[in-house]
Amino acid sequence: MEAPGSPYASSPESAPKRAPRSPPQQQQSPSEEGDDKEKPTHLRFLVSNTAAGCIIGKGGSTINDFQSQSGARIQLSRSNEFFPGTNDRIIMVSGLFDEVMKAMELILEKLLAEGEEFNEAEARPKVRLVVPNSSCGGIIGKGGATIKSFIEESHAGIKISPQDNNYVGLHDRLVTITGTFDNQMNAIDLILKKLSEDVHYPPNLSSPFPYADFVL
Repeated sequence: MEAPGSPYASSPESAPKRAPRSPPQQQQSPSEEGDDKEKPTHLRFLVSNTAAGCIIGKGGSTINDFQSQSGARIQLSRSNEFFPGTNDRIIMVSGLFDEVMKAMELILEKLLAEGEEFNEAEARPKVRLVVPNSSCGGIIGKGGATIKSFIEESHAGIKISPQDNNYVGLHDRLVTITGTFDNQMNAIDLILKKLSEDVHYPPNLSSPFPYADFVL
């Protein structure tokens, strides 16, 4: 809940500890996997204003703690900066692969504990990643082979939105992931590894919100 007169949200009690998560198996040599994990990378995803406040915490305490624990940088779009066509803000997590994954784990555990990002119709949590259209082909794969293998390995639901032509210059799409916490984390692990292999996927962005000048 937003504190009166403050842009930050109060920081609820931390989520219960979970057993270490086993990442999905990858058909990749140790040297190749190590190279990808040593490269800077990033993920962006959507959250409601309320959930954003939960992640920030009172006086920024929660987001600072998450950054300290993970080593990743966590940035949010402003309270009035929404992903085009939604009322949701954007979180950008950047750092090395393991740092980004640790930050995602901390953030999603927090949201799961707070229940802010539950889909009320299905009573299932969901994560909506923001992915460049140019990188979606790699996630889909030839004939949908890659996304099918990701679904089978992670046991998560993974859907990629069609490109939205209502916004001039919008070249991002939403990758929606549903399932249990572990299912979602496994799917994010697979997707981030695939994005990290994409030479056209930027290691970082200057801002989580590059849509200020877009025209409807």
